[in-house]
Amino acid sequence: MSAARQVVVEADGGSRGNPGPAGYGAVVIDPATGEPLAETAEYIGVATNNVAEYRGLIAGLTAAKALFPDAGDALRVHVRMDSKLVVEQMSGRWKIKHPDMKPLAARAAAVLPPSSVTYEWIPRAQNKHADRLANEAMDAGRDGRQWEASASTAVLDAPARTPSTLPPVQGPPGDQVAGAAKARAALAAARGAADTLFPVPEPGVPDTAVPAAPVSAPAPGQPAGTASEKAGTPQQKAGVPQTGWGSAPDLGAPATLVLLRHGETALTPEKRFSGSGGTDPELSATGRGQAERAAGHFAALGTVQEIVSSPLRRCRETAAAVAGRLGLDVRIDEGLRETDFGAWEGLTFGEVRERYADDLTAWLASPDTAPTGGGESFAEVAERVAAARDRIVARSAGRTVLLVTHVTPIKTLVRLALGAPPEALFRMELSAASISTVAHYADGNASVRLLNDTSHLR
Repeated sequence: MSAARQVVVEADGGSRGNPGPAGYGAVVIDPATGEPLAETAEYIGVATNNVAEYRGLIAGLTAAKALFPDAGDALRVHVRMDSKLVVEQMSGRWKIKHPDMKPLAARAAAVLPPSSVTYEWIPRAQNKHADRLANEAMDAGRDGRQWEASASTAVLDAPARTPSTLPPVQGPPGDQVAGAAKARAALAAARGAADTLFPVPEPGVPDTAVPAAPVSAPAPGQPAGTASEKAGTPQQKAGVPQTGWGSAPDLGAPATLVLLRHGETALTPEKRFSGSGGTDPELSATGRGQAERAAGHFAALGTVQEIVSSPLRRCRETAAAVAGRLGLDVRIDEGLRETDFGAWEGLTFGEVRERYADDLTAWLASPDTAPTGGGESFAEVAERVAAARDRIVARSAGRTVLLVTHVTPIKTLVRLALGAPPEALFRMELSAASISTVAHYADGNASVRLLNDTSHLR
């Protein structure tokens, strides 16, 4: 049997509009020298980013096979892409549900024996060569022509490469035993092990008028020892001392929670209390458009590995839009539902002040006070939201999880991560379909990385 021949394939694809004019690029690299062995690129007309990325993968694998037609099963290809979606789906860790992706994934898997190909996610900055090839192809299509290798300057944008050795092939894409082993290793890393196998990159980024309406209200007082202050992380509850920068152990990759507020309903622009105790409104036309734009944003990033949603309809509809683009299932967690606003459901802040002035004043003054008519206090909401957070973080070390939820749960998650008092809920702005991000580390510390980002909606 001939010695294995190893090559690296870097591939990318893009769409100017998603869907829009699209193209792909791929380069085959000699890992022993870092030199490019072959380039390929093509303008493919109107398509989505994901379709273009898959086409780039297929072209790269085909080019590698063509370079060594006699290698047979001895050819080993290590694919490097900045598309988390393609890497995870082709590795067998994510399901492929989108009808446009299934035949493309099948084509990619058929180019070479599955045991001959491994996959690795890389940051976009390390995929400049393939990215430039894809952009050259799109530029050519814009000008009414096809890409020509002789005119390409993509190699000039390639990052400096050093000789490397390909990782050993440990099983075919989708090997459940290998996948389980990686999952166990990641969990071990979260408990303080020295190494982590596959750190997940930071995301490019992350109903109700209740937190927005009383923004100008007086800062409520903070009773000592409220329930909301006890809703810390599992490690903090257990009394585990927090470590400083100088003595921090290798904590592995964090559990990254990307917090997406649902799109607008008919009640949102009217700034009415809309929690879990009144009607369960659907997304408005505006809200559906916001959900689709959020879905396109996450599809382009390719970092989300799991989706968890509030049980309320507006969140489930928003989550479904994202899940449809990513080919993921949606898990429902009751802990992520919005506050029950009791008799205030459906009313504006002004209407509540007119009808229940004393109750409103008491509610603003203490997180332990519930709205009129048996609603939930902010302290009660913090307890169940913290419990939901703990469940999700415990199983998500090294993973990026999208939580589709509401104003109060998102502000509560941010507040708890910052160690801020309950009145901080009235000091945050949170727009419909906005994105916030919190990373949770194994020592119980958290890092707020993003708050109320709406750039994907513009």
